[in-house]
Amino acid sequence: MNAAWRRLLDEIGRARDAGREVEFWWRDDDAARPDPALDRLLAMAGNYKMPLALAAIPAQAEAAAFAHLPAGVSVLQHGGDHRNRAGRGEKKTEFPALESADAAIGRLKAGGLRLSQLVGERLLPVLAPPWNRICSSLLPHLAAAGYRGLSQYGPRGAARPAPGLLQVNTHVDLIAWRAGRGFAGEEALLAAAAAHLAAKREGRADAGEPTGWLSHHAVHDEPAWRFLERLFETLEAAPGVRWLHAEALFRISAP
Repeated sequence: MNAAWRRLLDEIGRARDAGREVEFWWRDDDAARPDPALDRLLAMAGNYKMPLALAAIPAQAEAAAFAHLPAGVSVLQHGGDHRNRAGRGEKKTEFPALESADAAIGRLKAGGLRLSQLVGERLLPVLAPPWNRICSSLLPHLAAAGYRGLSQYGPRGAARPAPGLLQVNTHVDLIAWRAGRGFAGEEALLAAAAAHLAAKREGRADAGEPTGWLSHHAVHDEPAWRFLERLFETLEAAPGVRWLHAEALFRISAP
């Protein structure tokens, strides 16, 4: 076992010694159409009995992709159409600053209805915006539109970014988007996870936010798939680790 694994397990051990469980969760983005990578992802979740929050793109979603979801798989709404509307000077986003709240909420509601028709009670009222970005002025409108949760990337600034909305982010992305869109590397990912745990322990990050792992099945290479398998196998054997279902994360009663 290399130093990166030891550092992560050491952080888990520190939490255990202090009488705390380490809470992880797993989100995968861009589910839409049937494909072998999605099949492999769902089979992995089922085989390891791993709770998975599957962020699905409503405008591209096909019923066949969600016909056989294993137990423990929930569906989050991954925007409306996943189309980049960024204005000048903005990073990629479906929800730019200049778009009206009515237009954005209308698109989200239509997308939520479509996903609900496809997956039924598996859909949670949680928005995971494409590219993990959403205009802050839109947040106060989400609860009135029926959303109870928000998930982006990086340590959250607040558990309640707007009235009626609970935010739980992801913190470790398997993909190196700026370096060829391949696997980010085992050492880098383990270091990121350990760093988030350490930041929570030292009061530099919200101690109540579980550490989230973010995957993107459609662009995984073999090293990425192998890493997920090793991650689940290694942490299964680590006392004091709990993987959370999205319903528990966002305090939503399971059907």
